Amino acid sequence: MNLLKQITESGIVAVIRGSKPENIVKIGKALREGGVKALEITVETPKAMAIIEKVASELANEDVIVGAGTVLDPETARAAILSGARFVFSPTVNPETIKMSKRYGVLSIPGAFTPTEILTAYENGADLIKVFPAGVVGPSYIKNVKGPLPHIPLMVTGGIDLDNAGAYIKSGAVGLGVGSTLVPSKIDEEALLAITAKSKLFVEAVQQARK
Repeated sequence: MNLLKQITESGIVAVIRGSKPENIVKIGKALREGGVKALEITVETPKAMAIIEKVASELANEDVIVGAGTVLDPETARAAILSGARFVFSPTVNPETIKMSKRYGVLSIPGAFTPTEILTAYENGADLIKVFPAGVVGPSYIKNVKGPLPHIPLMVTGGIDLDNAGAYIKSGAVGLGVGSTLVPSKIDEEALLAITAKSKLFVEAVQQARK
């Protein structure tokens, strides 16, 4: 199974932002138990590169895919890739960051909003386009964009929850990036159990919408 298919199989990418380094592996295992295999570690998280390296190493046998998020430039992309990131998420379209990601054989997933930005990212080699912030426009926007651009794979982030997850998939999104709705800032044993439970619900919502 290729990497893009692995990421979109469950349809969920967990966005982990600002969590303490000592909690990241626990979070990763809780997500995996719930069926979410793709983890995005945002690079503004303290010690982000060390965290990416730790998770990539310790969860390698758990079929977990680790990537870097909020990557604004090719230098940061390269550092993340060398730390073990297998995909690079960006909030905007930066052709040099896309190029760096492709140079090292990892997935490039830039953020775009307008049809022009989406097409520009795809023409520059992006594997998957992240429509952000999707919550501003809702699922109907994805359906409308897919009309003239059916060949470009889109995922959505920003404002995704269990109430709208299925609607985005039905509108044509191949995946959903889910942040604090899935991974809270405060982590304890109760929170980890909740992460697993919510992961299962999100995966189920995607599967139901795809039928």
